[in-house]
Order: sequence, then structure tokens, then C-alpha cells
Amino acid sequence: MQSLETTHHAARNLRAPLLRMLLAVVTLAAAFYVYAADSGEVINSPDWLQLFLGLFGGLALFLAGLQSLSEGMTKAAGETLKLVLAKLTTNRFKGAMTGAFITGVLNSSTVTTLLVVGFISGGLMTLGQSVGVIMGANIGSTVTAQLLAFDLAAYSLGPVALGFFMLFTAKREKIKYYGMMIMGIGLVFYGMGLMSDAMTPLRSYEPFLEILKSLENPLAGILAGAIFTAIVQSSAATVGIAIAMASEGLLALPAGIALALGANIGTAITTALMGILSAKSTDAVRASAVHVMFNVLGTMIWLPFIWFLVDMAIWISPSSPELSGMAQAAEEVPRQIANANTLFNVINTFLFLGFTGWFAKMAERLVPERKVDESVIVEPEFLDKAALVAPTMALQAVRLELGRAGAITLSMLHDVIPVLRERNTVLIESIAYRNDQVDILETAILKYMGKLREGKLTEQESLEFQGLMTATDNLQSMADVIGNEIMSLARKSINLNSESGKKTKKMLLQVYTLAAVSVEQAVQAVRDNDQQAAEAVLIMKDDLRIQSEQLLARKADRLTVADPDYLNLVRLEMSFVDQMRRIYSLARRMSKVVVPAVIAQQD
Repeated sequence: MQSLETTHHAARNLRAPLLRMLLAVVTLAAAFYVYAADSGEVINSPDWLQLFLGLFGGLALFLAGLQSLSEGMTKAAGETLKLVLAKLTTNRFKGAMTGAFITGVLNSSTVTTLLVVGFISGGLMTLGQSVGVIMGANIGSTVTAQLLAFDLAAYSLGPVALGFFMLFTAKREKIKYYGMMIMGIGLVFYGMGLMSDAMTPLRSYEPFLEILKSLENPLAGILAGAIFTAIVQSSAATVGIAIAMASEGLLALPAGIALALGANIGTAITTALMGILSAKSTDAVRASAVHVMFNVLGTMIWLPFIWFLVDMAIWISPSSPELSGMAQAAEEVPRQIANANTLFNVINTFLFLGFTGWFAKMAERLVPERKVDESVIVEPEFLDKAALVAPTMALQAVRLELGRAGAITLSMLHDVIPVLRERNTVLIESIAYRNDQVDILETAILKYMGKLREGKLTEQESLEFQGLMTATDNLQSMADVIGNEIMSLARKSINLNSESGKKTKKMLLQVYTLAAVSVEQAVQAVRDNDQQAAEAVLIMKDDLRIQSEQLLARKADRLTVADPDYLNLVRLEMSFVDQMRRIYSLARRMSKVVVPAVIAQQD
């Protein structure tokens, strides 16, 4: 069942990219056919059906491999990703290294940038911090291109077989994820091989060669790379096709570099569009703008010096002087394209790293502060869709949103005593309003977790997921107890003529204080995954029971008073204690999701 779930999940993830890819391939096919027709060379042209079946099938396997590789690495390194991001500082160099590392793991600078957008939306990162991370992400994205430059297609089915065997036979989750990674690597190189073989007939097809020659014009090559990357939403696919064509001797180095530079712009545009659509904060949109500015400006600066980049790539890359002509180009150019792509991104990052503040200020000018919609009661701040690509991050986002909902619930509880003392109806309405806020956030959290559950979770992530579901339900119930049950008691107390005595008030306050502290500790436990705070809630059980029983005994002794108002007051006091005990019970259930199962069972 687990293997089937993995297969279905992969199919769902690939559906949209494959449709975009089909659009791109059909567009290319039409363009080539029209060009050939205008040139009068449709006769003796390659078998277009076979060519595009091979190209489309190879690209499909290539993207499927990237998906499997990325998902396997994300699952295997989930906790590591969290630790790395947790140590982000205002140091721009550390931010750049972090961006490079995360992108190297996720195989996508777009995903890294969208994660950054999510963290800014949630207040986990400032715009200034994000600039270094975004710049470093471009370096990490070159790792894939460097791997693709190795001609390993002939050996690719070995990793596919090994990875498949590990994925479908291993019992340990870690081994399964390593299997996904290995199978993904094999599929990437196998897809590259299919694309390369499919394009072999084009070696002697003059219209196609003329089109490729036109790409040596930097502007044309950059534009083509940007458009294709924006369609398939994968700069790795663009660079992969460029390397595949170069391995057949079809693509010259200047054209390959131009396509790679265009891919950087295309992926930035994709990030910007997705960031604008999914981001909830102004700074998050500004982070997307930074990515676009950095990539576009970096490309424009290199435009007059593209031949210098060509010379550098040739200088640092291995040569094959024993070969000549197309054979020599097929041997040398793939690695030169990969090295030029790496040089471009590394030099740009170090060149612009000193101007992170300038990029942040320009983004602030380009993207003005959004006006707050006062008609909206509340919106989630941390639940960014971008984080769903890394379940560990998404679960952390849920924790933070729960912490926010918990803070609202705690503020409601803190206002209970002023409401009862002052019989303040305005404050009662304020508490009801905040209860609505918690209800809205709870719905948003559950919907977000529903989307998260559509993906494949590790065993540890599944346990954490279940715990957060439980915590969400209990927190919402707690807010309802305060907003509905306790406020109902407050409204009834307004019409009473009797008032609790000093001793009773003191005892009621002690019960209330224990309940309030338990809520505060429970929220902290869930938000920060704080086991110590959770255990502190569990040990309050006996203290609250003793305080409640003492108050109940005191009231039982004084029930001989015949005043009806006093009897109604006693009922309200006892109901208040019951509600405080309910709140503590809910706080205890929340805390149990944080502590080990053995401790939870002992409680």
C-alpha cells in the first residue's frame, strides 16, 4: 500500500509539469514544421513523430527523475533542512551558503525561493536575510547542471533497477528514500540519453541547424531559454536539453550559455508569479521581486561579456584535442555549458552579495506596502503553500499558526476575570470576536494539513501530523469553552445581586490561574515542540483537582443559605470551576502530543 501511495503521489505531482511540457514540445514541433515548410524542405525531413516521441518521452522521464530525486532527498534530509534554516542569521554569507545548500538538496532554486517567501510571510525571516539566501540558491541550482554534463546514459538503467528494488522492498523508510534518490538519478540520465538519441537525425537537418545557429545571438538564446523555462517551470530541464543537444554536437557553446542564462530569468519569473499568487505579506512579494532583479540584472551585466564567459568556460573545462569537428564539440561543450552556468551564478552571487541592502530597498520601492483589508476578520500568516514541498517545513508552519491561534485563545482567557469583575458586556463581545478568529484559523489549518496529507509523509512526520491534528481540535474546543460556555456564565452573573466572598474569590482565582498557566504552557509546548513545557502541564493535574475539591467542599458547607440569588451564584461558581477543569483537560490533551508516548500513558 505504501508503494502504491508513493506511485500515485508521484503521478499527481507530475501531471501539471507534463501538461506544460506537452505544450512546449507541441509548440516547438509546430515552429520547426512551419520553418521547414517556409524553407521548402519538408521533404527528406526527419521522422517528426519518432523524434518528438523520443524527445517528449525522454523529457518526461527526465522530469520524473528530478521529482523522485528531489522528493527522496527532501524526505531523507527533512530535519537537516529545518536545522539549517533555524540557524539563519543576518550574516549575508551564511545566508548565501544556506541557500546554496537547500537548493542543492531540493534541486530547485524556485522551490528554495518559494520557501523563503513562505518564511517571510510567517515572520520567520526578514527581507534582508532572504536576499542572501536567494542569491545562494542560484549557486545550488548549478549542481544539477554539473551532474547532467556527465555522459552516464549508458549506465543509467543500473541505478533505476537498484533504486526501484530499494524503494519497493526495503522496510526502513530511510532506505526507501535513498532508493527514490538513486532511481531518480538513473531516470534523469536515462531521459537525457533518450533526448540525445532522438535528436541525432537533426545533425543533418539544415532548418534546425539554422535555428540553433540563430540562438548564438545572445538575446535570441536568452529569450528562448526564458520562455521554455517559464513553460516547463524547470531551469534544469532547459539546461538538460541544452546539454543533450550539445552532446550530439548540435549546439555551440555561445548558444548553450545563452539558453542557460535565459533559464535563470525564466525560473525567476516563475517564482515571482507563484510568490505573488501565494504570498500573504508584502515582504514575501518583495522577496520574489529580489529574485527577478538579481537574475535579470546579472544576465544583463554579462550580456556584453558573454564571449569572455565563453573563454573562461573553455579555459577551466577539459579538452579533447584528439577529436575534431562535431565529435570534439559533442565531447567538450556539455561540460563547458555546465561550467559556464556555474561561473555565471557564483560570480554574480559574490558580485552582488555586498549589495543585499540595495536589493532590499529597491524591492521596497517597487512593491509598496499593501493596504489591510479591514473587512477580513483574520487570515493565516504562516500557512504558505510553498512550504508543502518540504513536509517538515509545512509541519513547522502549522506549529507556528497553532501558536498564533493559541495566543488569541490565551488572550480570551486572560480577559475572563476582568469580564466577571466588571461585568463588561463590550469585553464579552470582544471575546466572542476572537473566538471567531480562532475558528477561522482552525479551518485554515485543517485545510492546509489536508493538502499536506495528499503527499507522502515519513513515519515520524505522520506521527507529528496526527499530534498537530489533535492539538488543533483541542485548541478550537478550548476557545469555544471560553467564548461560549464561560461567556454564557458571565452574562448570567450580570443580573445577580449576590457576590462571592473574599475567600471564595481567592480560591476561584487559584483554580483559574492553574488553568491559565496550563494553557500558556500547552501552547508553548505545541508551538516550540517543548517537551519540558508539556510535562509541566501534566503535573498540574493533582493541584487543580485539590483546589477544585476544596472549593466544592466550602460551597457544600454553605448551601444552607436560603437566598435564591446566593444559590444561583453557587451554581455559577461551580459551573465556572467545571469549565476551568475542562480547559485544563484540553490543555493536557494538547500537551500529550509533545511528550513521549510512555509519559503520556502514565498520566
